[in-house]
Amino acid sequence: MHNPYLDLTHEFNRDGLRVLLSSGQAVVVHRLAVMSKDGDWLLREQQAALDHVVHVLESKGARYRFGAPLDVRWLQGGWSSHFEFAQGGMRLRTDFVSRPPRIGAAQLAAMWLAAERSQNDVVDVVPLAAIKLTNREKDYAVVGDLARLMHDPADQLRFSRSARDLLELAKLHPQLLQAATAERPALLAIPQGRDALEEALDRERRVLMRTNEERLQHYQRAAERWAAVWTDVQREVSGLPLSAAHQRIAQRADGLLPFRPLESQP
Repeated sequence: MHNPYLDLTHEFNRDGLRVLLSSGQAVVVHRLAVMSKDGDWLLREQQAALDHVVHVLESKGARYRFGAPLDVRWLQGGWSSHFEFAQGGMRLRTDFVSRPPRIGAAQLAAMWLAAERSQNDVVDVVPLAAIKLTNREKDYAVVGDLARLMHDPADQLRFSRSARDLLELAKLHPQLLQAATAERPALLAIPQGRDALEEALDRERRVLMRTNEERLQHYQRAAERWAAVWTDVQREVSGLPLSAAHQRIAQRADGLLPFRPLESQP
């Protein structure tokens, strides 16, 4: 099946690596799903990369959906930018983030370095598993499938969702278990057997879901003033080319949408 999001990835990365295909479409590329309705990309925090993406989207007739401007000031604060356009009778939705949740600065730098060396523009299975630890139950089955594609048993111990798999990993790699347990307390249930481990994994999932939900709620609260004027902003930029609309949207968002909302938490 033809995937227009792969075509977009190639256009975004023409003459240089600017984006990595992420989230649902990356799961599709790793052959763990047949399709995903939206496109998500990890984007370099470089003005030239942002300008190129806007240029490609403008050529498609794209328009902004509600979210942050595609601007380094907001991207550095963990915001995401959203667009959509029609193509071949389909509505394509494109989402961009430069600092995905649950990915630290060192790992992010390593991801870009590895992508440059391999010229692979799809997020690898290990960081993808971290990204997919969301507040949606269905994503945890995906994380479990991703864990089975990992080559390093230490990574499998970090991300596996299967009690049976984890018990086998603990037998095969007892030297790795202590370090994994320090990062993932649910593994402390391994000596108690499969039932106890499954209960611990279920508790872990609920905590992870709640944590991500709380993170999203904080961004939602930070965006309330921006949301209140968004309909007016849409009217102002209606009919403008995307590059012009982008400039106007960034001007209007400045002062209404905080750049780094998580840093302002009490």
